[in-house]
Amino acid sequence: MRRLFPADRTDDQQDTEWSLDALAEAYAYPPSAGPSGGGRSWLRANMVSSLDGAAHHGGRSQPLSSAADMRIFGVLRALADVVVVGAETVRQEGYRPARRREAFAARREAAGQGPAPAIAVVSASLDLDFSLPLFAEPLVPTLLLTGARAPADRLRAARAAGVQVIEAGESALVDPALVPGALAGRGLTRQLTEGGPTLLGRLTAAGVLDELCLALAPRVALGGAARVMDGPMLDTPADFRLHSMLEEEGLLFTRYRKIPESAE
Repeated sequence: MRRLFPADRTDDQQDTEWSLDALAEAYAYPPSAGPSGGGRSWLRANMVSSLDGAAHHGGRSQPLSSAADMRIFGVLRALADVVVVGAETVRQEGYRPARRREAFAARREAAGQGPAPAIAVVSASLDLDFSLPLFAEPLVPTLLLTGARAPADRLRAARAAGVQVIEAGESALVDPALVPGALAGRGLTRQLTEGGPTLLGRLTAAGVLDELCLALAPRVALGGAARVMDGPMLDTPADFRLHSMLEEEGLLFTRYRKIPESAE
């Protein structure tokens, strides 16, 4: 792996496999999102795209991924307090609970984090199988983000399964603008979303996405797959600034941070 941006000729990680510690340092959350940040949330997204813009192939992101991509995927999870994901992505990707990773145990303890990030599933219908390991066997309790008018019978089923329900919206739908604050209110300020495209589009349109980690795979998928963000056109495009770029075997790992309105 090599760093393309920002350029650093003294970088001793050039053209080698970066250690997990080196990747963790490279992808560290800003200090404002930590315990001393006054409860400030930082929401980053991690997505992969084909060269022609597909967010998945056959409904799954794995065909676009690589060993390096999965290494960074694991690091981003290990740094997060919570992983936010849409219900359809849970169903399509067969989500399981986040696991404790010994390589990050000391780092997480020093950062005041639990053994693994919580998974927070966003759903209006709550059409989920609560007997699956994600809900029945998590290392830390799985969270369910839904609206105040979600189906009562499904809410009872979720709570009976031990799922912690968080209301974030007055209708059945989750209000994406409320998601970061609802999670930060539980001390989960270092936030990571893995989509899918519809959820990520809604979070971005609401103006709450701080950072996009986008892996660009050197593959063409064609077909009708959604882009990494899917939703109505914004009145004005939102501006992001390139923060870093790594490369391994032709796959680009980019990071873009939202430009604050005060800086525009």
